[in-house]
Amino acid sequence: MNLEVPLLETKVEREAAMCYIYLMKPRVKVCCIASGEEAKTAIAFGASALGLVAAMPSGPGPIADELILQIARSVPPPIATFLLTCETQAEAIIAHHQRTLTNTLQLVDAPEPGAYVSIRAALPSIKIVQVIHVRDESSLDEALQAAAQVDALLLDSGNPSLAVKQLGGTGRVHDWRLSRRIVEQSSVPVFLAGGLSSENVRSAIDQVQPFGIDLCSGVRTNGCLDPKKLEEFFEAVWK
Repeated sequence: MNLEVPLLETKVEREAAMCYIYLMKPRVKVCCIASGEEAKTAIAFGASALGLVAAMPSGPGPIADELILQIARSVPPPIATFLLTCETQAEAIIAHHQRTLTNTLQLVDAPEPGAYVSIRAALPSIKIVQVIHVRDESSLDEALQAAAQVDALLLDSGNPSLAVKQLGGTGRVHDWRLSRRIVEQSSVPVFLAGGLSSENVRSAIDQVQPFGIDLCSGVRTNGCLDPKKLEEFFEAVWK
C-alpha cells in the first residue's frame, strides 16, 4: 500500500492530487488481528492493511510480539502490516519494530521530540502513521504538526490524558466535523477510526472523506473476527 502523496509545487496541484485520492475507494484496515487465519480472512474480504496490536495500557486485541512477527511474515505484499506500539521514545520504538518486522509503524501515543527523525534514520523503508486522538480543537494543530513528519495520520477516539491511557479500541465515535477539517488540511493521507460499523461507515466516509478507514470491534463477535460482519462492512464501504 502506497501512502505517499507526491510533493507538488502549487496549491492547485496538491488539492487535485488529494481529490484524486479521495475519489478512490477508501482503503480498509482491519485491526486487532489475532492469528494467521484472521489475517487471511480479512484479506480475503478486501482489507488492504492489518493492525497488529502490541501490549497496551488498555483496550482490546493485544498479542505477543512473537505472534506479531509470525503474522507479519505470513502476509503477502502489497498488504500493509501495522505494528501498533505505545512506545514513545525513539529507541524503544525502533527496538519494538525490530522484534516484529512489520512494514508500517502505528504510533498510538505522541512520541518524544525528535523521534520521527531518529526512526527515519534507523528504519528508512518503514512507513510511519501517527494516531491523533480527536477530542477538541487542539487536535487539529496536533494533526497538522505531525503530518509534516509522517506518512499518514489515523484519527481515533482515545484519551491519552487519563491515568490509564486510552490509546484506541474504545468503540467510540468522535466529532467527525473535526476529522473532516483535518482531512481537508492534512498534507498526508488520513485514516478514520473510532466506533465504525456497517451501520455508520457509509455516513462516516461521506462526511469525512478519509483516505482509509480502520476498525476492530465493528467486525467481531465475542472477540472473534466475524465473516458475516466483514461482508456487511465491505458492502457498506464499497456500495
